[in-house]
Amino acid sequence: MMDACNIAATLPRLARERPDQVAMRCPGRSGRYDVAVTYADLDRRSDAIAAGLARRGIVRGTRTVVMVRPTPEFFLLMFALFKAGAVPVLVDPGIDRRALKQCLDEAEPDAFIGIPLAQLARALLRWARSARVRITTGARAWLADATLADVERDGANAAPDFVATLLADTQPDDVAAILFTSGSTGVPKGVVYRHRHFVAQVGMLRDAFGLQAGGVDLPTFPPFALFDPALGVTSIIPDMDPTRPAKADPRRLVQAIERFGVTQLFGSPALVGVLARHGAHLPTVKRVLSAGAPVPPDVVARMRELLPDDAQLWTPYGATECLPVSVIEGRELQATREATERGAGTCVGRPVPPNDVRIIRIDDGAIDAWSDALLAKPGEVGEITVAGPTATDSYFRRDTATKLGKIRERCDDGSERIVHRMGDLGWFDEEGRLWFCGRKTQRVVVDASTTLCTEQVEPIFNTHPTVKRTALVGVGERGAQVPVLCFELADNVGRGIFDIDTELRHIAEGFVHTAKIRHFLRHPGFPVDIRHNAKIGREKLAAWAAQQLERSA
Repeated sequence: MMDACNIAATLPRLARERPDQVAMRCPGRSGRYDVAVTYADLDRRSDAIAAGLARRGIVRGTRTVVMVRPTPEFFLLMFALFKAGAVPVLVDPGIDRRALKQCLDEAEPDAFIGIPLAQLARALLRWARSARVRITTGARAWLADATLADVERDGANAAPDFVATLLADTQPDDVAAILFTSGSTGVPKGVVYRHRHFVAQVGMLRDAFGLQAGGVDLPTFPPFALFDPALGVTSIIPDMDPTRPAKADPRRLVQAIERFGVTQLFGSPALVGVLARHGAHLPTVKRVLSAGAPVPPDVVARMRELLPDDAQLWTPYGATECLPVSVIEGRELQATREATERGAGTCVGRPVPPNDVRIIRIDDGAIDAWSDALLAKPGEVGEITVAGPTATDSYFRRDTATKLGKIRERCDDGSERIVHRMGDLGWFDEEGRLWFCGRKTQRVVVDASTTLCTEQVEPIFNTHPTVKRTALVGVGERGAQVPVLCFELADNVGRGIFDIDTELRHIAEGFVHTAKIRHFLRHPGFPVDIRHNAKIGREKLAAWAAQQLERSA
């Protein structure tokens, strides 16, 4: 049980119960994991930073941009901000500069905490002009009001009960953080997280995957490491660029896994694919979690061969706005592979209790109030919706997006809850399993009777032995779109030595729902999202495909 409705509230208890357990290890400048923070250190130092921040006006409700690499400073800062009741604002640093500036301006932060390079960019590019407090993680207060070391020193002698009082005052509906989406299908949106959302996530993840205190985690997506201290787990922060998981060095990852006896790891499908292709056995790993996009069947199969027989490979389904929604284990996912390759979609398992997952008819407009009349027919593809304790309520200062993404539902007891529209298409099978069919905005509407979903089309063509992956896009106005299949060749395949178009067209003719695809375009390398390097940028591919068709006309 959480000690209070705050993800940082477990730290004092863990610091008492297991003060010498390492909470996290990080690679130092030498590349060695020579930086370790115990639970006692994490609690004591984050207390001092929280008190020091409060002295500088960063208190309950203060929106604070955090642009710090996944070092001990990042985690100390995040827990200090949670303890202080301040609101950290996180934006993926690798997104387009204009989008990044828009996100920071939209958040209108009161404070900006960042590495020296981020402070320089803030000054030159006029980021976060509303920030009245500026703190750097550097050794000197260059372009800032103070260093983080100054802040920690200022708060070191605060009264022992100062932070405890702050934690006790946290209310479930208090805003805990603003987390911007990756923007893989548009401009990133700031998701408003309340403390109850984080607390519910910890409990649901712990119960869904059987997470236990004392384990050793390798979280290759840094924000996910914030859950580890709440679970009593040791985090090994990998030596890699978290914005480019597909480019991670598998040797370094394996060395860290072997050296510290990692028992579980979290990574995007791209990261898991890196380990699967590397081929090193991972005898200590008992649990792998992979999220962000569907995991290719061959990656699941290869990864399971590298794990112990009793290990589990989970692929939770969800989004920044609501996680986890459902889960499926690798063995069951492999058992559904044939159906996926025949156009059923990707099975994402059963809803995680107590989520209420329902399918509504496809509608691109806003829906103000829930009605059972919205529901799609059993087995019919529609939009996935979720009501549950981790379903967030709104986007920060994005009223239109909130109206399009949220439905208000009146419950039988008279209370009201938010139903989040995932923006994904899917359906339930007779066993109660959810199948993901693709993004709603990326469906291709050929005519009144033909709508093609990406995840019901692409796996069919991905079975071709010389194809690395494919992407379905539509050219033209929705309702009269021309379906185009873009494809990448496998890495070890020569160029231009065979007529792959004919072979793909033959595959298309074998299925009713793909028979109308007539255009097949080879692409040198698909654009992918910054966060996971796994979600294909089909909007960019659609514009490229339109140019290619125009040239060939």
